[in-house]
Amino acid sequence: MTSDLHKACRRSRLHRKSTGQAIALTPRDLEVFKILNRYRYLRSNFIHAFVGGNKIALIKRLGVLYHEGYLDRPAQQWQAINARYMPAVYELGTKATQTLRANGISVSSVPSRLYQHSIMVCDILASMELAVRAAPSLRLVPWEEIAGKLPESTRNRDNPLELPCSISFTFSRSATIHHSTKAVVPDAVFGIEYIPSRSYRFFALEADRNNEPVFRNDLSQTSYLRKVLQYREIAKGAYKTHWGLPNLLVLTVTTSSAHMDNILTLVRDLCGEKGASYLLFKTMPSLASLERAPSPDTYLLTAPWQRAGHEPFEIHKP
Repeated sequence: MTSDLHKACRRSRLHRKSTGQAIALTPRDLEVFKILNRYRYLRSNFIHAFVGGNKIALIKRLGVLYHEGYLDRPAQQWQAINARYMPAVYELGTKATQTLRANGISVSSVPSRLYQHSIMVCDILASMELAVRAAPSLRLVPWEEIAGKLPESTRNRDNPLELPCSISFTFSRSATIHHSTKAVVPDAVFGIEYIPSRSYRFFALEADRNNEPVFRNDLSQTSYLRKVLQYREIAKGAYKTHWGLPNLLVLTVTTSSAHMDNILTLVRDLCGEKGASYLLFKTMPSLASLERAPSPDTYLLTAPWQRAGHEPFEIHKP
């Protein structure tokens, strides 16, 4: 064990303590920086799934990169009772950002979200990418690739993910019509290329920790009622003109089966017997736990997604 790794083993997980010695960056270090440039937060077990190699040595190296200011460990992760015994969560630090820029790599600007929601989004997207990587017939189309082909009017917006939308709904109890011009901002947009058939599907992701109400009597407030109405409107073709995509499915990952069932009931009520083939739902309770960290899982790619009024759908099949 090298001296810097030995010192890293004795240093705190919560507080940075540099040795003051310069370290020589390796190609794998740069690969870690690139991955964290795609995903704001990643647990060490996810980082290992991406870069491989000896897991214990990687964990020690991540510790060195943290203490020397290349990586950060978000403080919110230590709120869990047994956080010290779970894989540490990392994000880019100042020195890693400088290193990427010095290598001609643009550093992504990440929308500001609550930490627990952000880590859930990263867990989902990273699991999806790793699962696609393991399937020789599939290729992930990341947002960065999509963004490079956006219509100019969208590309010049402050947030290209934001999709304008206007909806109306009549609440039966009051018989009043409510309107909303609130834009839709999915947690992510990505695609999958099905290589043998040379076909593509594109997806908007909605990550839900079971804290968004299904119904509210006001479209100005966040609810699944508003979200379903928005995506129903967008499904008429707005995603084609705004993002330049040929198709769009909406993936909602929630942490509660009961919550998912309530949302499916809402979709049936709003869309009738025909349902909504473009709204797909799946539960993953492990993403809600503060006591146990999820591991990369092919379940999000390979297990069927539930739909209201339609048979379950398998997104890994063309």
